[in-house]
Amino acid sequence: MVEALEVRGLKKSYAKNHVLKGVDFTVHKGEIFALLGVNGAGKTTALECIEGLRPYDGGEIIIGGKIGIQLQSATLQACIKPLEAVNLFAGWNRVKPNRDMLESLGIYALAKRRYSELSTGQKRRLHLALALIADPDIIFLDEPSAGLDVGARHALHEHIRALRERGKTIILASHDMAEVEALCDRIAILKDGKIAFAGSTGELTATLGRRYKIRITTSSGQQSYDTDNLTVALLEKVGEYKNKGVEILDIRTDRGTLEEHFIYIAEEGK
Repeated sequence: MVEALEVRGLKKSYAKNHVLKGVDFTVHKGEIFALLGVNGAGKTTALECIEGLRPYDGGEIIIGGKIGIQLQSATLQACIKPLEAVNLFAGWNRVKPNRDMLESLGIYALAKRRYSELSTGQKRRLHLALALIADPDIIFLDEPSAGLDVGARHALHEHIRALRERGKTIILASHDMAEVEALCDRIAILKDGKIAFAGSTGELTATLGRRYKIRITTSSGQQSYDTDNLTVALLEKVGEYKNKGVEILDIRTDRGTLEEHFIYIAEEGK
């Protein structure tokens, strides 16, 4: 397996606050990977260290290619026009803008508008275009769909998938578990300064058990039950209702969501 990124024993402290206490994970070439953690877990610090935006105290970071970065809080001068920004970034990187990439992101349609006149979704597309100017191998996206409506979010996800199909590696930071589940091949969960889990969402489910939720509806309402063994729990619950003479009107089962698994590891315990 070819690695796009290897992080070994990454450490970072602010005075006596030890934020990263030896972070280890790898990102495979050509995958979409998410670094997750609750607020204050240190994921932004970790990403900034990897991106070269913040010095770190110890450990090793090995990057297998050229990187492009789309920051969550990025902004441009209010009066600048999208193509002016593109040409400026292209000049810094000594490259010619990729017309196909700009066309696919709809940048030419924004040519006459100033940055201050763009919607949140249009700014996100422009920021992504600027991150892609130098044709990077590895692309960092920090909360890429924050503030976007459903249509803009869907379009952005399609662009991200298209980048993967071109062999690009995407490293994503997001609070949106539905977005992570829809896009990512693998994830890493940061907790207490270290990686608490790294792998696919399927491997996460296997690590925690199936964690099913059973919802049983009767004339008195609905009751919910959590279980790792669906068959045994269903037989037990149906038997209990039968013994009580209560008629079951509906039974529904759901597998635990990524958000539930994330909360269990990041906040509760594992």
